[in-house]
Amino acid sequence: MNKILLFNPKSAINKYRIPNSILNIAASVDGKYEWVIVDGNCEADPIKKIESYLNTGEFKYLGFTVMPGPQLRQAILASKSIKEKFPYTTMIWGGYFPSNQPNAVLYSGYVDFIINGPGDNAFPNLIDALEHGHPFEFIKNLIYKGVNNQIVKNAKEDLLDQDSLPPLPYDKLNNFYPITKFLGKTYLGEKTLAYHSSIGCPFTCSFCAVVPIYEARWKGKSAQNVYKDVKYIKDKWGADAIEFHDNNFFVSEKRAVEFSRLIKDENMTWWGMARIDTMSKFKDSSLAAIREAGCKIIFFGAESGNNEVLAQMDKGGTQTGNQIIEFAERLKKFDIIPEYSFVLGTPAPTPEKVQGQIDFEIDFIKKVKHVNPKTEIIIYTYSPVPTEGSEMYNQVLASGFKFPQTLEDWISPAWESFDLRKNPLTPWLTPEMIDKIRNFETVLNGVYPTVTDIRLNMIKRKAIQIIAGLRYRVNLYQYPYEIKLLQKVWRYRQPEIQGF
Repeated sequence: MNKILLFNPKSAINKYRIPNSILNIAASVDGKYEWVIVDGNCEADPIKKIESYLNTGEFKYLGFTVMPGPQLRQAILASKSIKEKFPYTTMIWGGYFPSNQPNAVLYSGYVDFIINGPGDNAFPNLIDALEHGHPFEFIKNLIYKGVNNQIVKNAKEDLLDQDSLPPLPYDKLNNFYPITKFLGKTYLGEKTLAYHSSIGCPFTCSFCAVVPIYEARWKGKSAQNVYKDVKYIKDKWGADAIEFHDNNFFVSEKRAVEFSRLIKDENMTWWGMARIDTMSKFKDSSLAAIREAGCKIIFFGAESGNNEVLAQMDKGGTQTGNQIIEFAERLKKFDIIPEYSFVLGTPAPTPEKVQGQIDFEIDFIKKVKHVNPKTEIIIYTYSPVPTEGSEMYNQVLASGFKFPQTLEDWISPAWESFDLRKNPLTPWLTPEMIDKIRNFETVLNGVYPTVTDIRLNMIKRKAIQIIAGLRYRVNLYQYPYEIKLLQKVWRYRQPEIQGF
């Protein structure tokens, strides 16, 4: 029986995290098929490592998890090289990128199938079908090329009960790479564990890559099982902090509080993602329990202080600009750091309106900082996501914007950073607008250095704050070369989503 090779492409420089997505796929076939894992973050030459397995002739199936950004580059280079040298292999991609860009992926000539969403059933069912020559037309969550080379998207599967899934095979992963290698030093702790306690998100934000895949659905493990997994890794490998990489950890107040009570005596620090309009409804006692249990910082997609733009993002009606400010202020009394992301540069009918929205967001961010200076601010520039039917995406298409048609184009210098929301190629943004966003970000991060940069000492913080503060007070953001120089010399870390 053919074996399976699972590959986690390199996602960031010197950042090691348990490869949960690919380990989840390993769990789905464990005991039925033999598998190995190659982690691009841990290998100096991952393609060479993959080839060493393929040279044995025992491996036919390769599963890749592919997120936009650095992971995409390595996935493309590896897939293309491997398919050329080992044409008999079957290449299967999963993750946000292939699910949202299936045409570019499948017409590349070196990717055979896409798992569109969770692969707990889709992946093993596909391997079974290929092994035994059975049809795969009815395998849910599968995208492939059908008759006449047309892209076929099979029906989506209902989200599975997460407690019914097999446990992740941490001990087997430890045979390939020591688990301790994945427990990195962060702002949260010396040995930080990355963990997924749920999948999906019950909301439909028009700019979010999660929406087309999960279609406003969410399923979470029970608090008891989350605690059981975390405690296992703490007791066996010494984890002292947790990054919950869920799209939305705090969907359920009851689950969050129950987990907090379970983990409280384990002396672990942790972080997760939430929505402001959801968590602002939590009782004070719940927020207190969450903080007492070690939750130190929470990421929120604030996105915009403009109610009109929030509605355009399909985030209006439940979240408002006033609510964003009020909740940042409320979290002060619980000593929880709110990590707010804002998306600037959304489409508008005229250049003047686009510029006006950018100016509004800059002023709004300063208001958030005024009520709670500890708020971490992460600034993105809007990058379209193919959410069909949304008002925002219709505006994007009307502007003439088009995604790259080939995988090679996606890793060209112009497009490589597109999905990191830092390098937009949208026709409604001028270079001057982009410069203003980036320059404001530079000044803001100088006045308020991120708490997550564990290398920046107090003297350096004070120095950069004094220099940037002059600009900040008089709204002078152009040409902040002196701040950029200090950031470069001191290797200053920009605020970012903890763990990503």
